[in-house]
Parts: sequence; structure tokens; C-alpha cells
Amino acid sequence: MITNQDSHTIAQFCKSQLSLATAQLSDEYYYQSLPLCVIDAVFSIGVNYTSTRNVVIRFCERFGIDRISKNRNSRPDITEQLSIQEFLDIYQEYGVSRMAEEIYCNRQRTSTRNGILKSEAVLKFSQVLESHHCNYFQDVSAVIGKQSFEDQIQQIPGQRSGIALKYFYMLAGSDNYIKPDRMIARFIYSALNRKLNVEESHAVILEAHKILVQEYPFLTLRVLDHAIWNYQRAK
Repeated sequence: MITNQDSHTIAQFCKSQLSLATAQLSDEYYYQSLPLCVIDAVFSIGVNYTSTRNVVIRFCERFGIDRISKNRNSRPDITEQLSIQEFLDIYQEYGVSRMAEEIYCNRQRTSTRNGILKSEAVLKFSQVLESHHCNYFQDVSAVIGKQSFEDQIQQIPGQRSGIALKYFYMLAGSDNYIKPDRMIARFIYSALNRKLNVEESHAVILEAHKILVQEYPFLTLRVLDHAIWNYQRAK
């Protein structure tokens, strides 16, 4: 259980350790197409992020797809995006194993015990998106926070925690979530000297952000998460 004091402690720790006034998002938050958000979100769990970035780069290079949008102020027009349906067509042609071996060059699994290939998890995630008629960035608002959508995603092996789902929302443009993974957990432990679960971690950072935004009005929750991630990554 978190307390009001926990939130204030986290907020003060953020102020002392992070460069909040100049914090900004990295390129990955400005992907050109929605399938890249799915690939990144699924492959990023439990690994060094460099390997995830390389997976996305390999996919883009193989199919001649732009990785990062040239305009950071608005999402690309749908005519400039690779749709989820087109992405599923690629999977139809190559299959899960070839996507893992030839395209992603990565055979990581969603977990060491009873996990599936992350390549397969990306497929299943994309199929759920398509079933909810979400093909482009412009469609994402219809699924964010939708219980039926989230239930289906969390039924995919390795997605029960919802961490990848929250990260997908962030990559797809939402400022209302954090990715409560091991980086956040370590940061919170440094501040509070105790561990919190995923739900508590999300809640305490959310409350700390409400405190911080009074002094840093342009600091979004997503930017705060990324600042924490960069801080932990550099340690």
C-alpha cells in the first residue's frame, strides 16, 4: 500500500536526480507506423533495449519502411503508415518462425517458462488490434483503456502483467501511462527502500507526477517515465 508521503518522497527524489526541466522523449516515441510500436513493446520486455531497437531497425530495413516520423508535432497521415492489416499480410507470407529468424533475427521468448516466441506474441497482439479495427495511429484512441481489448491482450502468453500493453499505449502517443518495469522498480526502491508491485508502482509515479507538474507544467507522465528510464540505464 502506498501513502501520500511515498508520493512526495518519489517526487523529491525525481527533482534531486533527474533533469526535469529539459527532459524529452527519444526517437522511439515518434514511430512512423503503429506495427513498430507493437514490435518495440513486445520485444522490450526483460532485455537490454539495444536488442529491441535493432529488431525494429531490421524490420524497417528489410521492407523499406521509414522508422521515425519526420514530424514530431503530429502523427503521419494514414497514407504514409504501414497498417496493422498490411503487417499481418507480411506475417501471412513469412510465418512466425521466419519472421523471428530472417526478419527480426531474434528468437527471444516472452518468458523462460512456457513462453512463446516474441515474434508470435507480436502477431497475436496485432491480430487483437485488427479485430478492434485499429490499423493506424489515428485509431488508437478507440482501444486505449478499453476493457475487452486489454483482456484479450493480457491473455497472450507473457502479457499478463500489462507492462507491454502500457508501453504500447505510450509509444502510440498516450501521455497517461508509464511502463512499470524493472527500471521503474529500481528507481522506486532507491527512493523508498522497499519494493512495490506493478499496480503500486504505476500509482505512486502517477501521484508523484501530479506533485511535480505544479513546478514543471510541461512535464508529461510519459516524459517523466522516460527520464527515469534514462537515469536508470546510465547507472
